[in-house]
Amino acid sequence: MSDDSSKALSAARPTIRDVARLAKVSIGTVSAVINNSERPVATDTRDHVLRCIAELNFEPNNAARSLKHQRISSIGFIVPDLGNAFFADVAEGIQGVLDHVDCLLVLCMTWSDTQREEYYAQVLRTQRLNGVIYLSGTGLPSPSLISLAQKGAVVFVDECLPGIDVPFISSQNLIGARTLAQYVLGRGHRRLAIVGGPRGLWTSEQRQAGFREAFAGATIVPDSVPVFRGDYTEASGRRAADEVIALPAHQRPTAVLCANDLMAIGFIRRCRERDIAVPQQISVTGFDDIPEARLINPELTTVRQPGNAMGRAAANLLLQRIGALPDAPGQSDFPTELCIRHSVAPGPEA
Repeated sequence: MSDDSSKALSAARPTIRDVARLAKVSIGTVSAVINNSERPVATDTRDHVLRCIAELNFEPNNAARSLKHQRISSIGFIVPDLGNAFFADVAEGIQGVLDHVDCLLVLCMTWSDTQREEYYAQVLRTQRLNGVIYLSGTGLPSPSLISLAQKGAVVFVDECLPGIDVPFISSQNLIGARTLAQYVLGRGHRRLAIVGGPRGLWTSEQRQAGFREAFAGATIVPDSVPVFRGDYTEASGRRAADEVIALPAHQRPTAVLCANDLMAIGFIRRCRERDIAVPQQISVTGFDDIPEARLINPELTTVRQPGNAMGRAAANLLLQRIGALPDAPGQSDFPTELCIRHSVAPGPEA
């Protein structure tokens, strides 16, 4: 990102939280002053808050104020697709919060295409939305997204983008991936492979870093573990399986760590079609714990991240930033959980 863009971002318009911090009062007190609510505010405090508003050149968000009066408003959600059950879970969490404030959710699916991400960011930038929740499928900041972040409230969920300083709701991807790889290693596997996610995505890089930390801890040179590049789709998992199966038997990994469940499911289904038994011949793991992870045979060993809770936190944080809620959510970085099922068998060194 250029220096000019970085400076512009740092000069983003002040929020109600900034006013409260300067005035050394609660966000609720600032909101009461702005909205002339019936909540009693001492005259001196009111005057002090108004001076801080003027000092910061803070402009109350009229759309946020209409939210407090239960008028229809709208929030944009930019997401790669809803075919990935984890993304759908995030969307349900967002909708669950907005239902309580009579707010419309505007859904924009980009199919992980940079041009579509730019298009939707541009469209939403020109609309009278209260704010935008953004889940990138490319990891690339677009010019319109940068402008959108400058103009108003934006919250990232699941994926963050370099050079754009906005709040981010995440889960502990690195820790989850490291714990999963340690489990596989503990089962006696040393000939390993990774089916990684798209280059440039924060989740993909975090999960791969977690795998590598576990390898290093087991005295395996991380760079010696082959990586087959996927794109978080089932089809890319199937392609990776074809590549692995094509290896000579003595080079074929005994365990494959997939960076998400959809790729792991595609990998398992392709192995079945090629008469490769999972987990007897190749153990397979995923990440996300989508519902299908428990339906496939064998049930998938994976890492659970709480998509619904992350979506709810993103929506609450966005509403707080536009002044519709007095307090931010208490959690922004959610723990992950190892889910041990039946897709990992004992390895040769067990």
